[in-house]
Amino acid sequence: MDKQQTIAFVLIGLILVVWLYINAPEPQVQKNKPQNDTTKVEQPVTETPKEVPEEKPVQTDTVKTEPALALQSSTEKSEQIITIETDLALYEMTSKGARFRKCYLKKYEVWYHDDLPDTASFYERHVQLINDKDGGDFNLIFVTKNGQLVNTKDLFFESSAKDYYYKITNGDSLVLTYTFDTGNNNKIIKRFVIHSDDYAVKADIEFQNMNDVITGYRYDVEWQNGINFLEKNSVEEATYANASAYSGDEQVIVDASKGEKVSKTINGVVDWVAVRNKYFATIIAPDNPQTVDGADLKGEHILTRMGEREYYSVSLKALFDERKTTQKNSYEVYLGPLDYYILKDHNKHFEAIYDFGSFFGLKFITRPISEYILLPLFTFLHKFIPNYGWVIIIFSLIIKIVLYPLTRQSYKSMKKMQLLQPKIKEIKEKYKDDQQRVQKETMKLYSTYGVNPAGGCLPTLLQMPILFALFTFFRTVIELRHQPFIGWITNLAAPDVIYTLPFKIPLFGINQISGLAILLGVTMFFQQKMSVKDPSQKALVYIMPVMLTFLFMTFPSGLNLYYFMFNLFSIGQQYLINKQKDGSELVPVKNPKKKTGFMQRMMEAAEQQQKAQQQKKRKR
Repeated sequence: MDKQQTIAFVLIGLILVVWLYINAPEPQVQKNKPQNDTTKVEQPVTETPKEVPEEKPVQTDTVKTEPALALQSSTEKSEQIITIETDLALYEMTSKGARFRKCYLKKYEVWYHDDLPDTASFYERHVQLINDKDGGDFNLIFVTKNGQLVNTKDLFFESSAKDYYYKITNGDSLVLTYTFDTGNNNKIIKRFVIHSDDYAVKADIEFQNMNDVITGYRYDVEWQNGINFLEKNSVEEATYANASAYSGDEQVIVDASKGEKVSKTINGVVDWVAVRNKYFATIIAPDNPQTVDGADLKGEHILTRMGEREYYSVSLKALFDERKTTQKNSYEVYLGPLDYYILKDHNKHFEAIYDFGSFFGLKFITRPISEYILLPLFTFLHKFIPNYGWVIIIFSLIIKIVLYPLTRQSYKSMKKMQLLQPKIKEIKEKYKDDQQRVQKETMKLYSTYGVNPAGGCLPTLLQMPILFALFTFFRTVIELRHQPFIGWITNLAAPDVIYTLPFKIPLFGINQISGLAILLGVTMFFQQKMSVKDPSQKALVYIMPVMLTFLFMTFPSGLNLYYFMFNLFSIGQQYLINKQKDGSELVPVKNPKKKTGFMQRMMEAAEQQQKAQQQKKRKR
């Protein structure tokens, strides 16, 4: 390799390292806790996992409130909790505000499920999405004609339920109606339709004779407290958490990752608003987007005793016609996993919330690769291979085969460049006092043997969008969450920690050692050893594998498994290519054609620079 190609490879490596370092999750910060202590509390001011809600009627103490803007029909009401179990989830609905109190997902367990005793209850073991800091979520907010602000979370509704527990299955559904009556025939009605086989709940909002009460031609449908943080690594989960809205065929995102409060107002038709963490989301979508005239998104990043947290609120500005005595709008409230195909099946652009990552901020490059190639292939393989670890291995082999033509061309160019090094060295020694002559003669050498000095770099650059797409893909797919492979690899969505150090490694700030990251570093070393032959580049053989090993220590084991197998296949491939007579020998080209591309431009530039220097010497 000559100096220019060396610089190109170093730059490519530096770009990769910097990009990985920027995106690498930092260790979770916890105050006044030992290093091996991990917090299992899911929300800032809620119950601990040991608190088990009853499936029987839950009656709170009598709540005494002042009449709310003459809308409260009674100053003394009791809260009633209704539990509804479906094939996918278990909902707790509360009469206070007529809203969701809790939502447990039956197919997804808490991150510390392996540490729970066998006697742990359903409620302790499964993911609970709703941050019930204020007793629930999904509120209505409006202003009365006398200028007072009303939030329905403070109002007590009457329920149509005849029991406190319902179980629906096999495609059945349940209709639950909540009614708030002022006593003056002014009514607010919330009607929920819950299906046994759907994460989305239909919510009808109906106002009867409220046109004499509500002013401003609008009311807000608000999700106030975001959703719970549900993973062990709160820093990484905060990285993926945000609030967003889909409007005008575009997703608008608010991200409070910089530790400050953020907000954004969207005007016009809005298809949906959502809050998400790494693997789960709440989405509110109007059945008719034309009934919405905007949305508000807010977020805040804070550091708690449980680690980093981001809390978001979203609201839809629903139109209200004061000329109508009865008005009803319908919404779809999705409470479930960020599973691409489940989201897409709703036919409301929910899949836009799915984060496939980006290539240096260019999502239009990596998203199509992940959305239309990687994810379908990954899903297809799992239909025949139940263990996701083996899916990743077969997946990496297929990707390696697909990229083989580019890789082979890169290896051939690199091999030719290595064979040219002795001749280039002779030129440098022969014309050591004339750098311009060295460049000119080197370019002629390239032309004589038909070698493109950029031939080894270009195939690598063409592969980079795919490799970056794969990098983000394995960090975000919910399919890998809590999926074991073999031996010590018990969760493909988390690091495979084999040892925890009593201190943190300087610069990288990590204290956990990943087995797959070490294996990955070993394959990187051998790969560098096989490809780097220039003595001046020997440092790369040691520096790059060590740096990337430390960077990959905190990455999910599924991602490390993929890169480990990919490197292993690459080593085998490179060994075979090096042993084959594949046209990479140095053979002079007969009657070489005039180059019109990269090489010709380099030669012309060298000649012009040499002529300019000669003219300067003559003037002197």
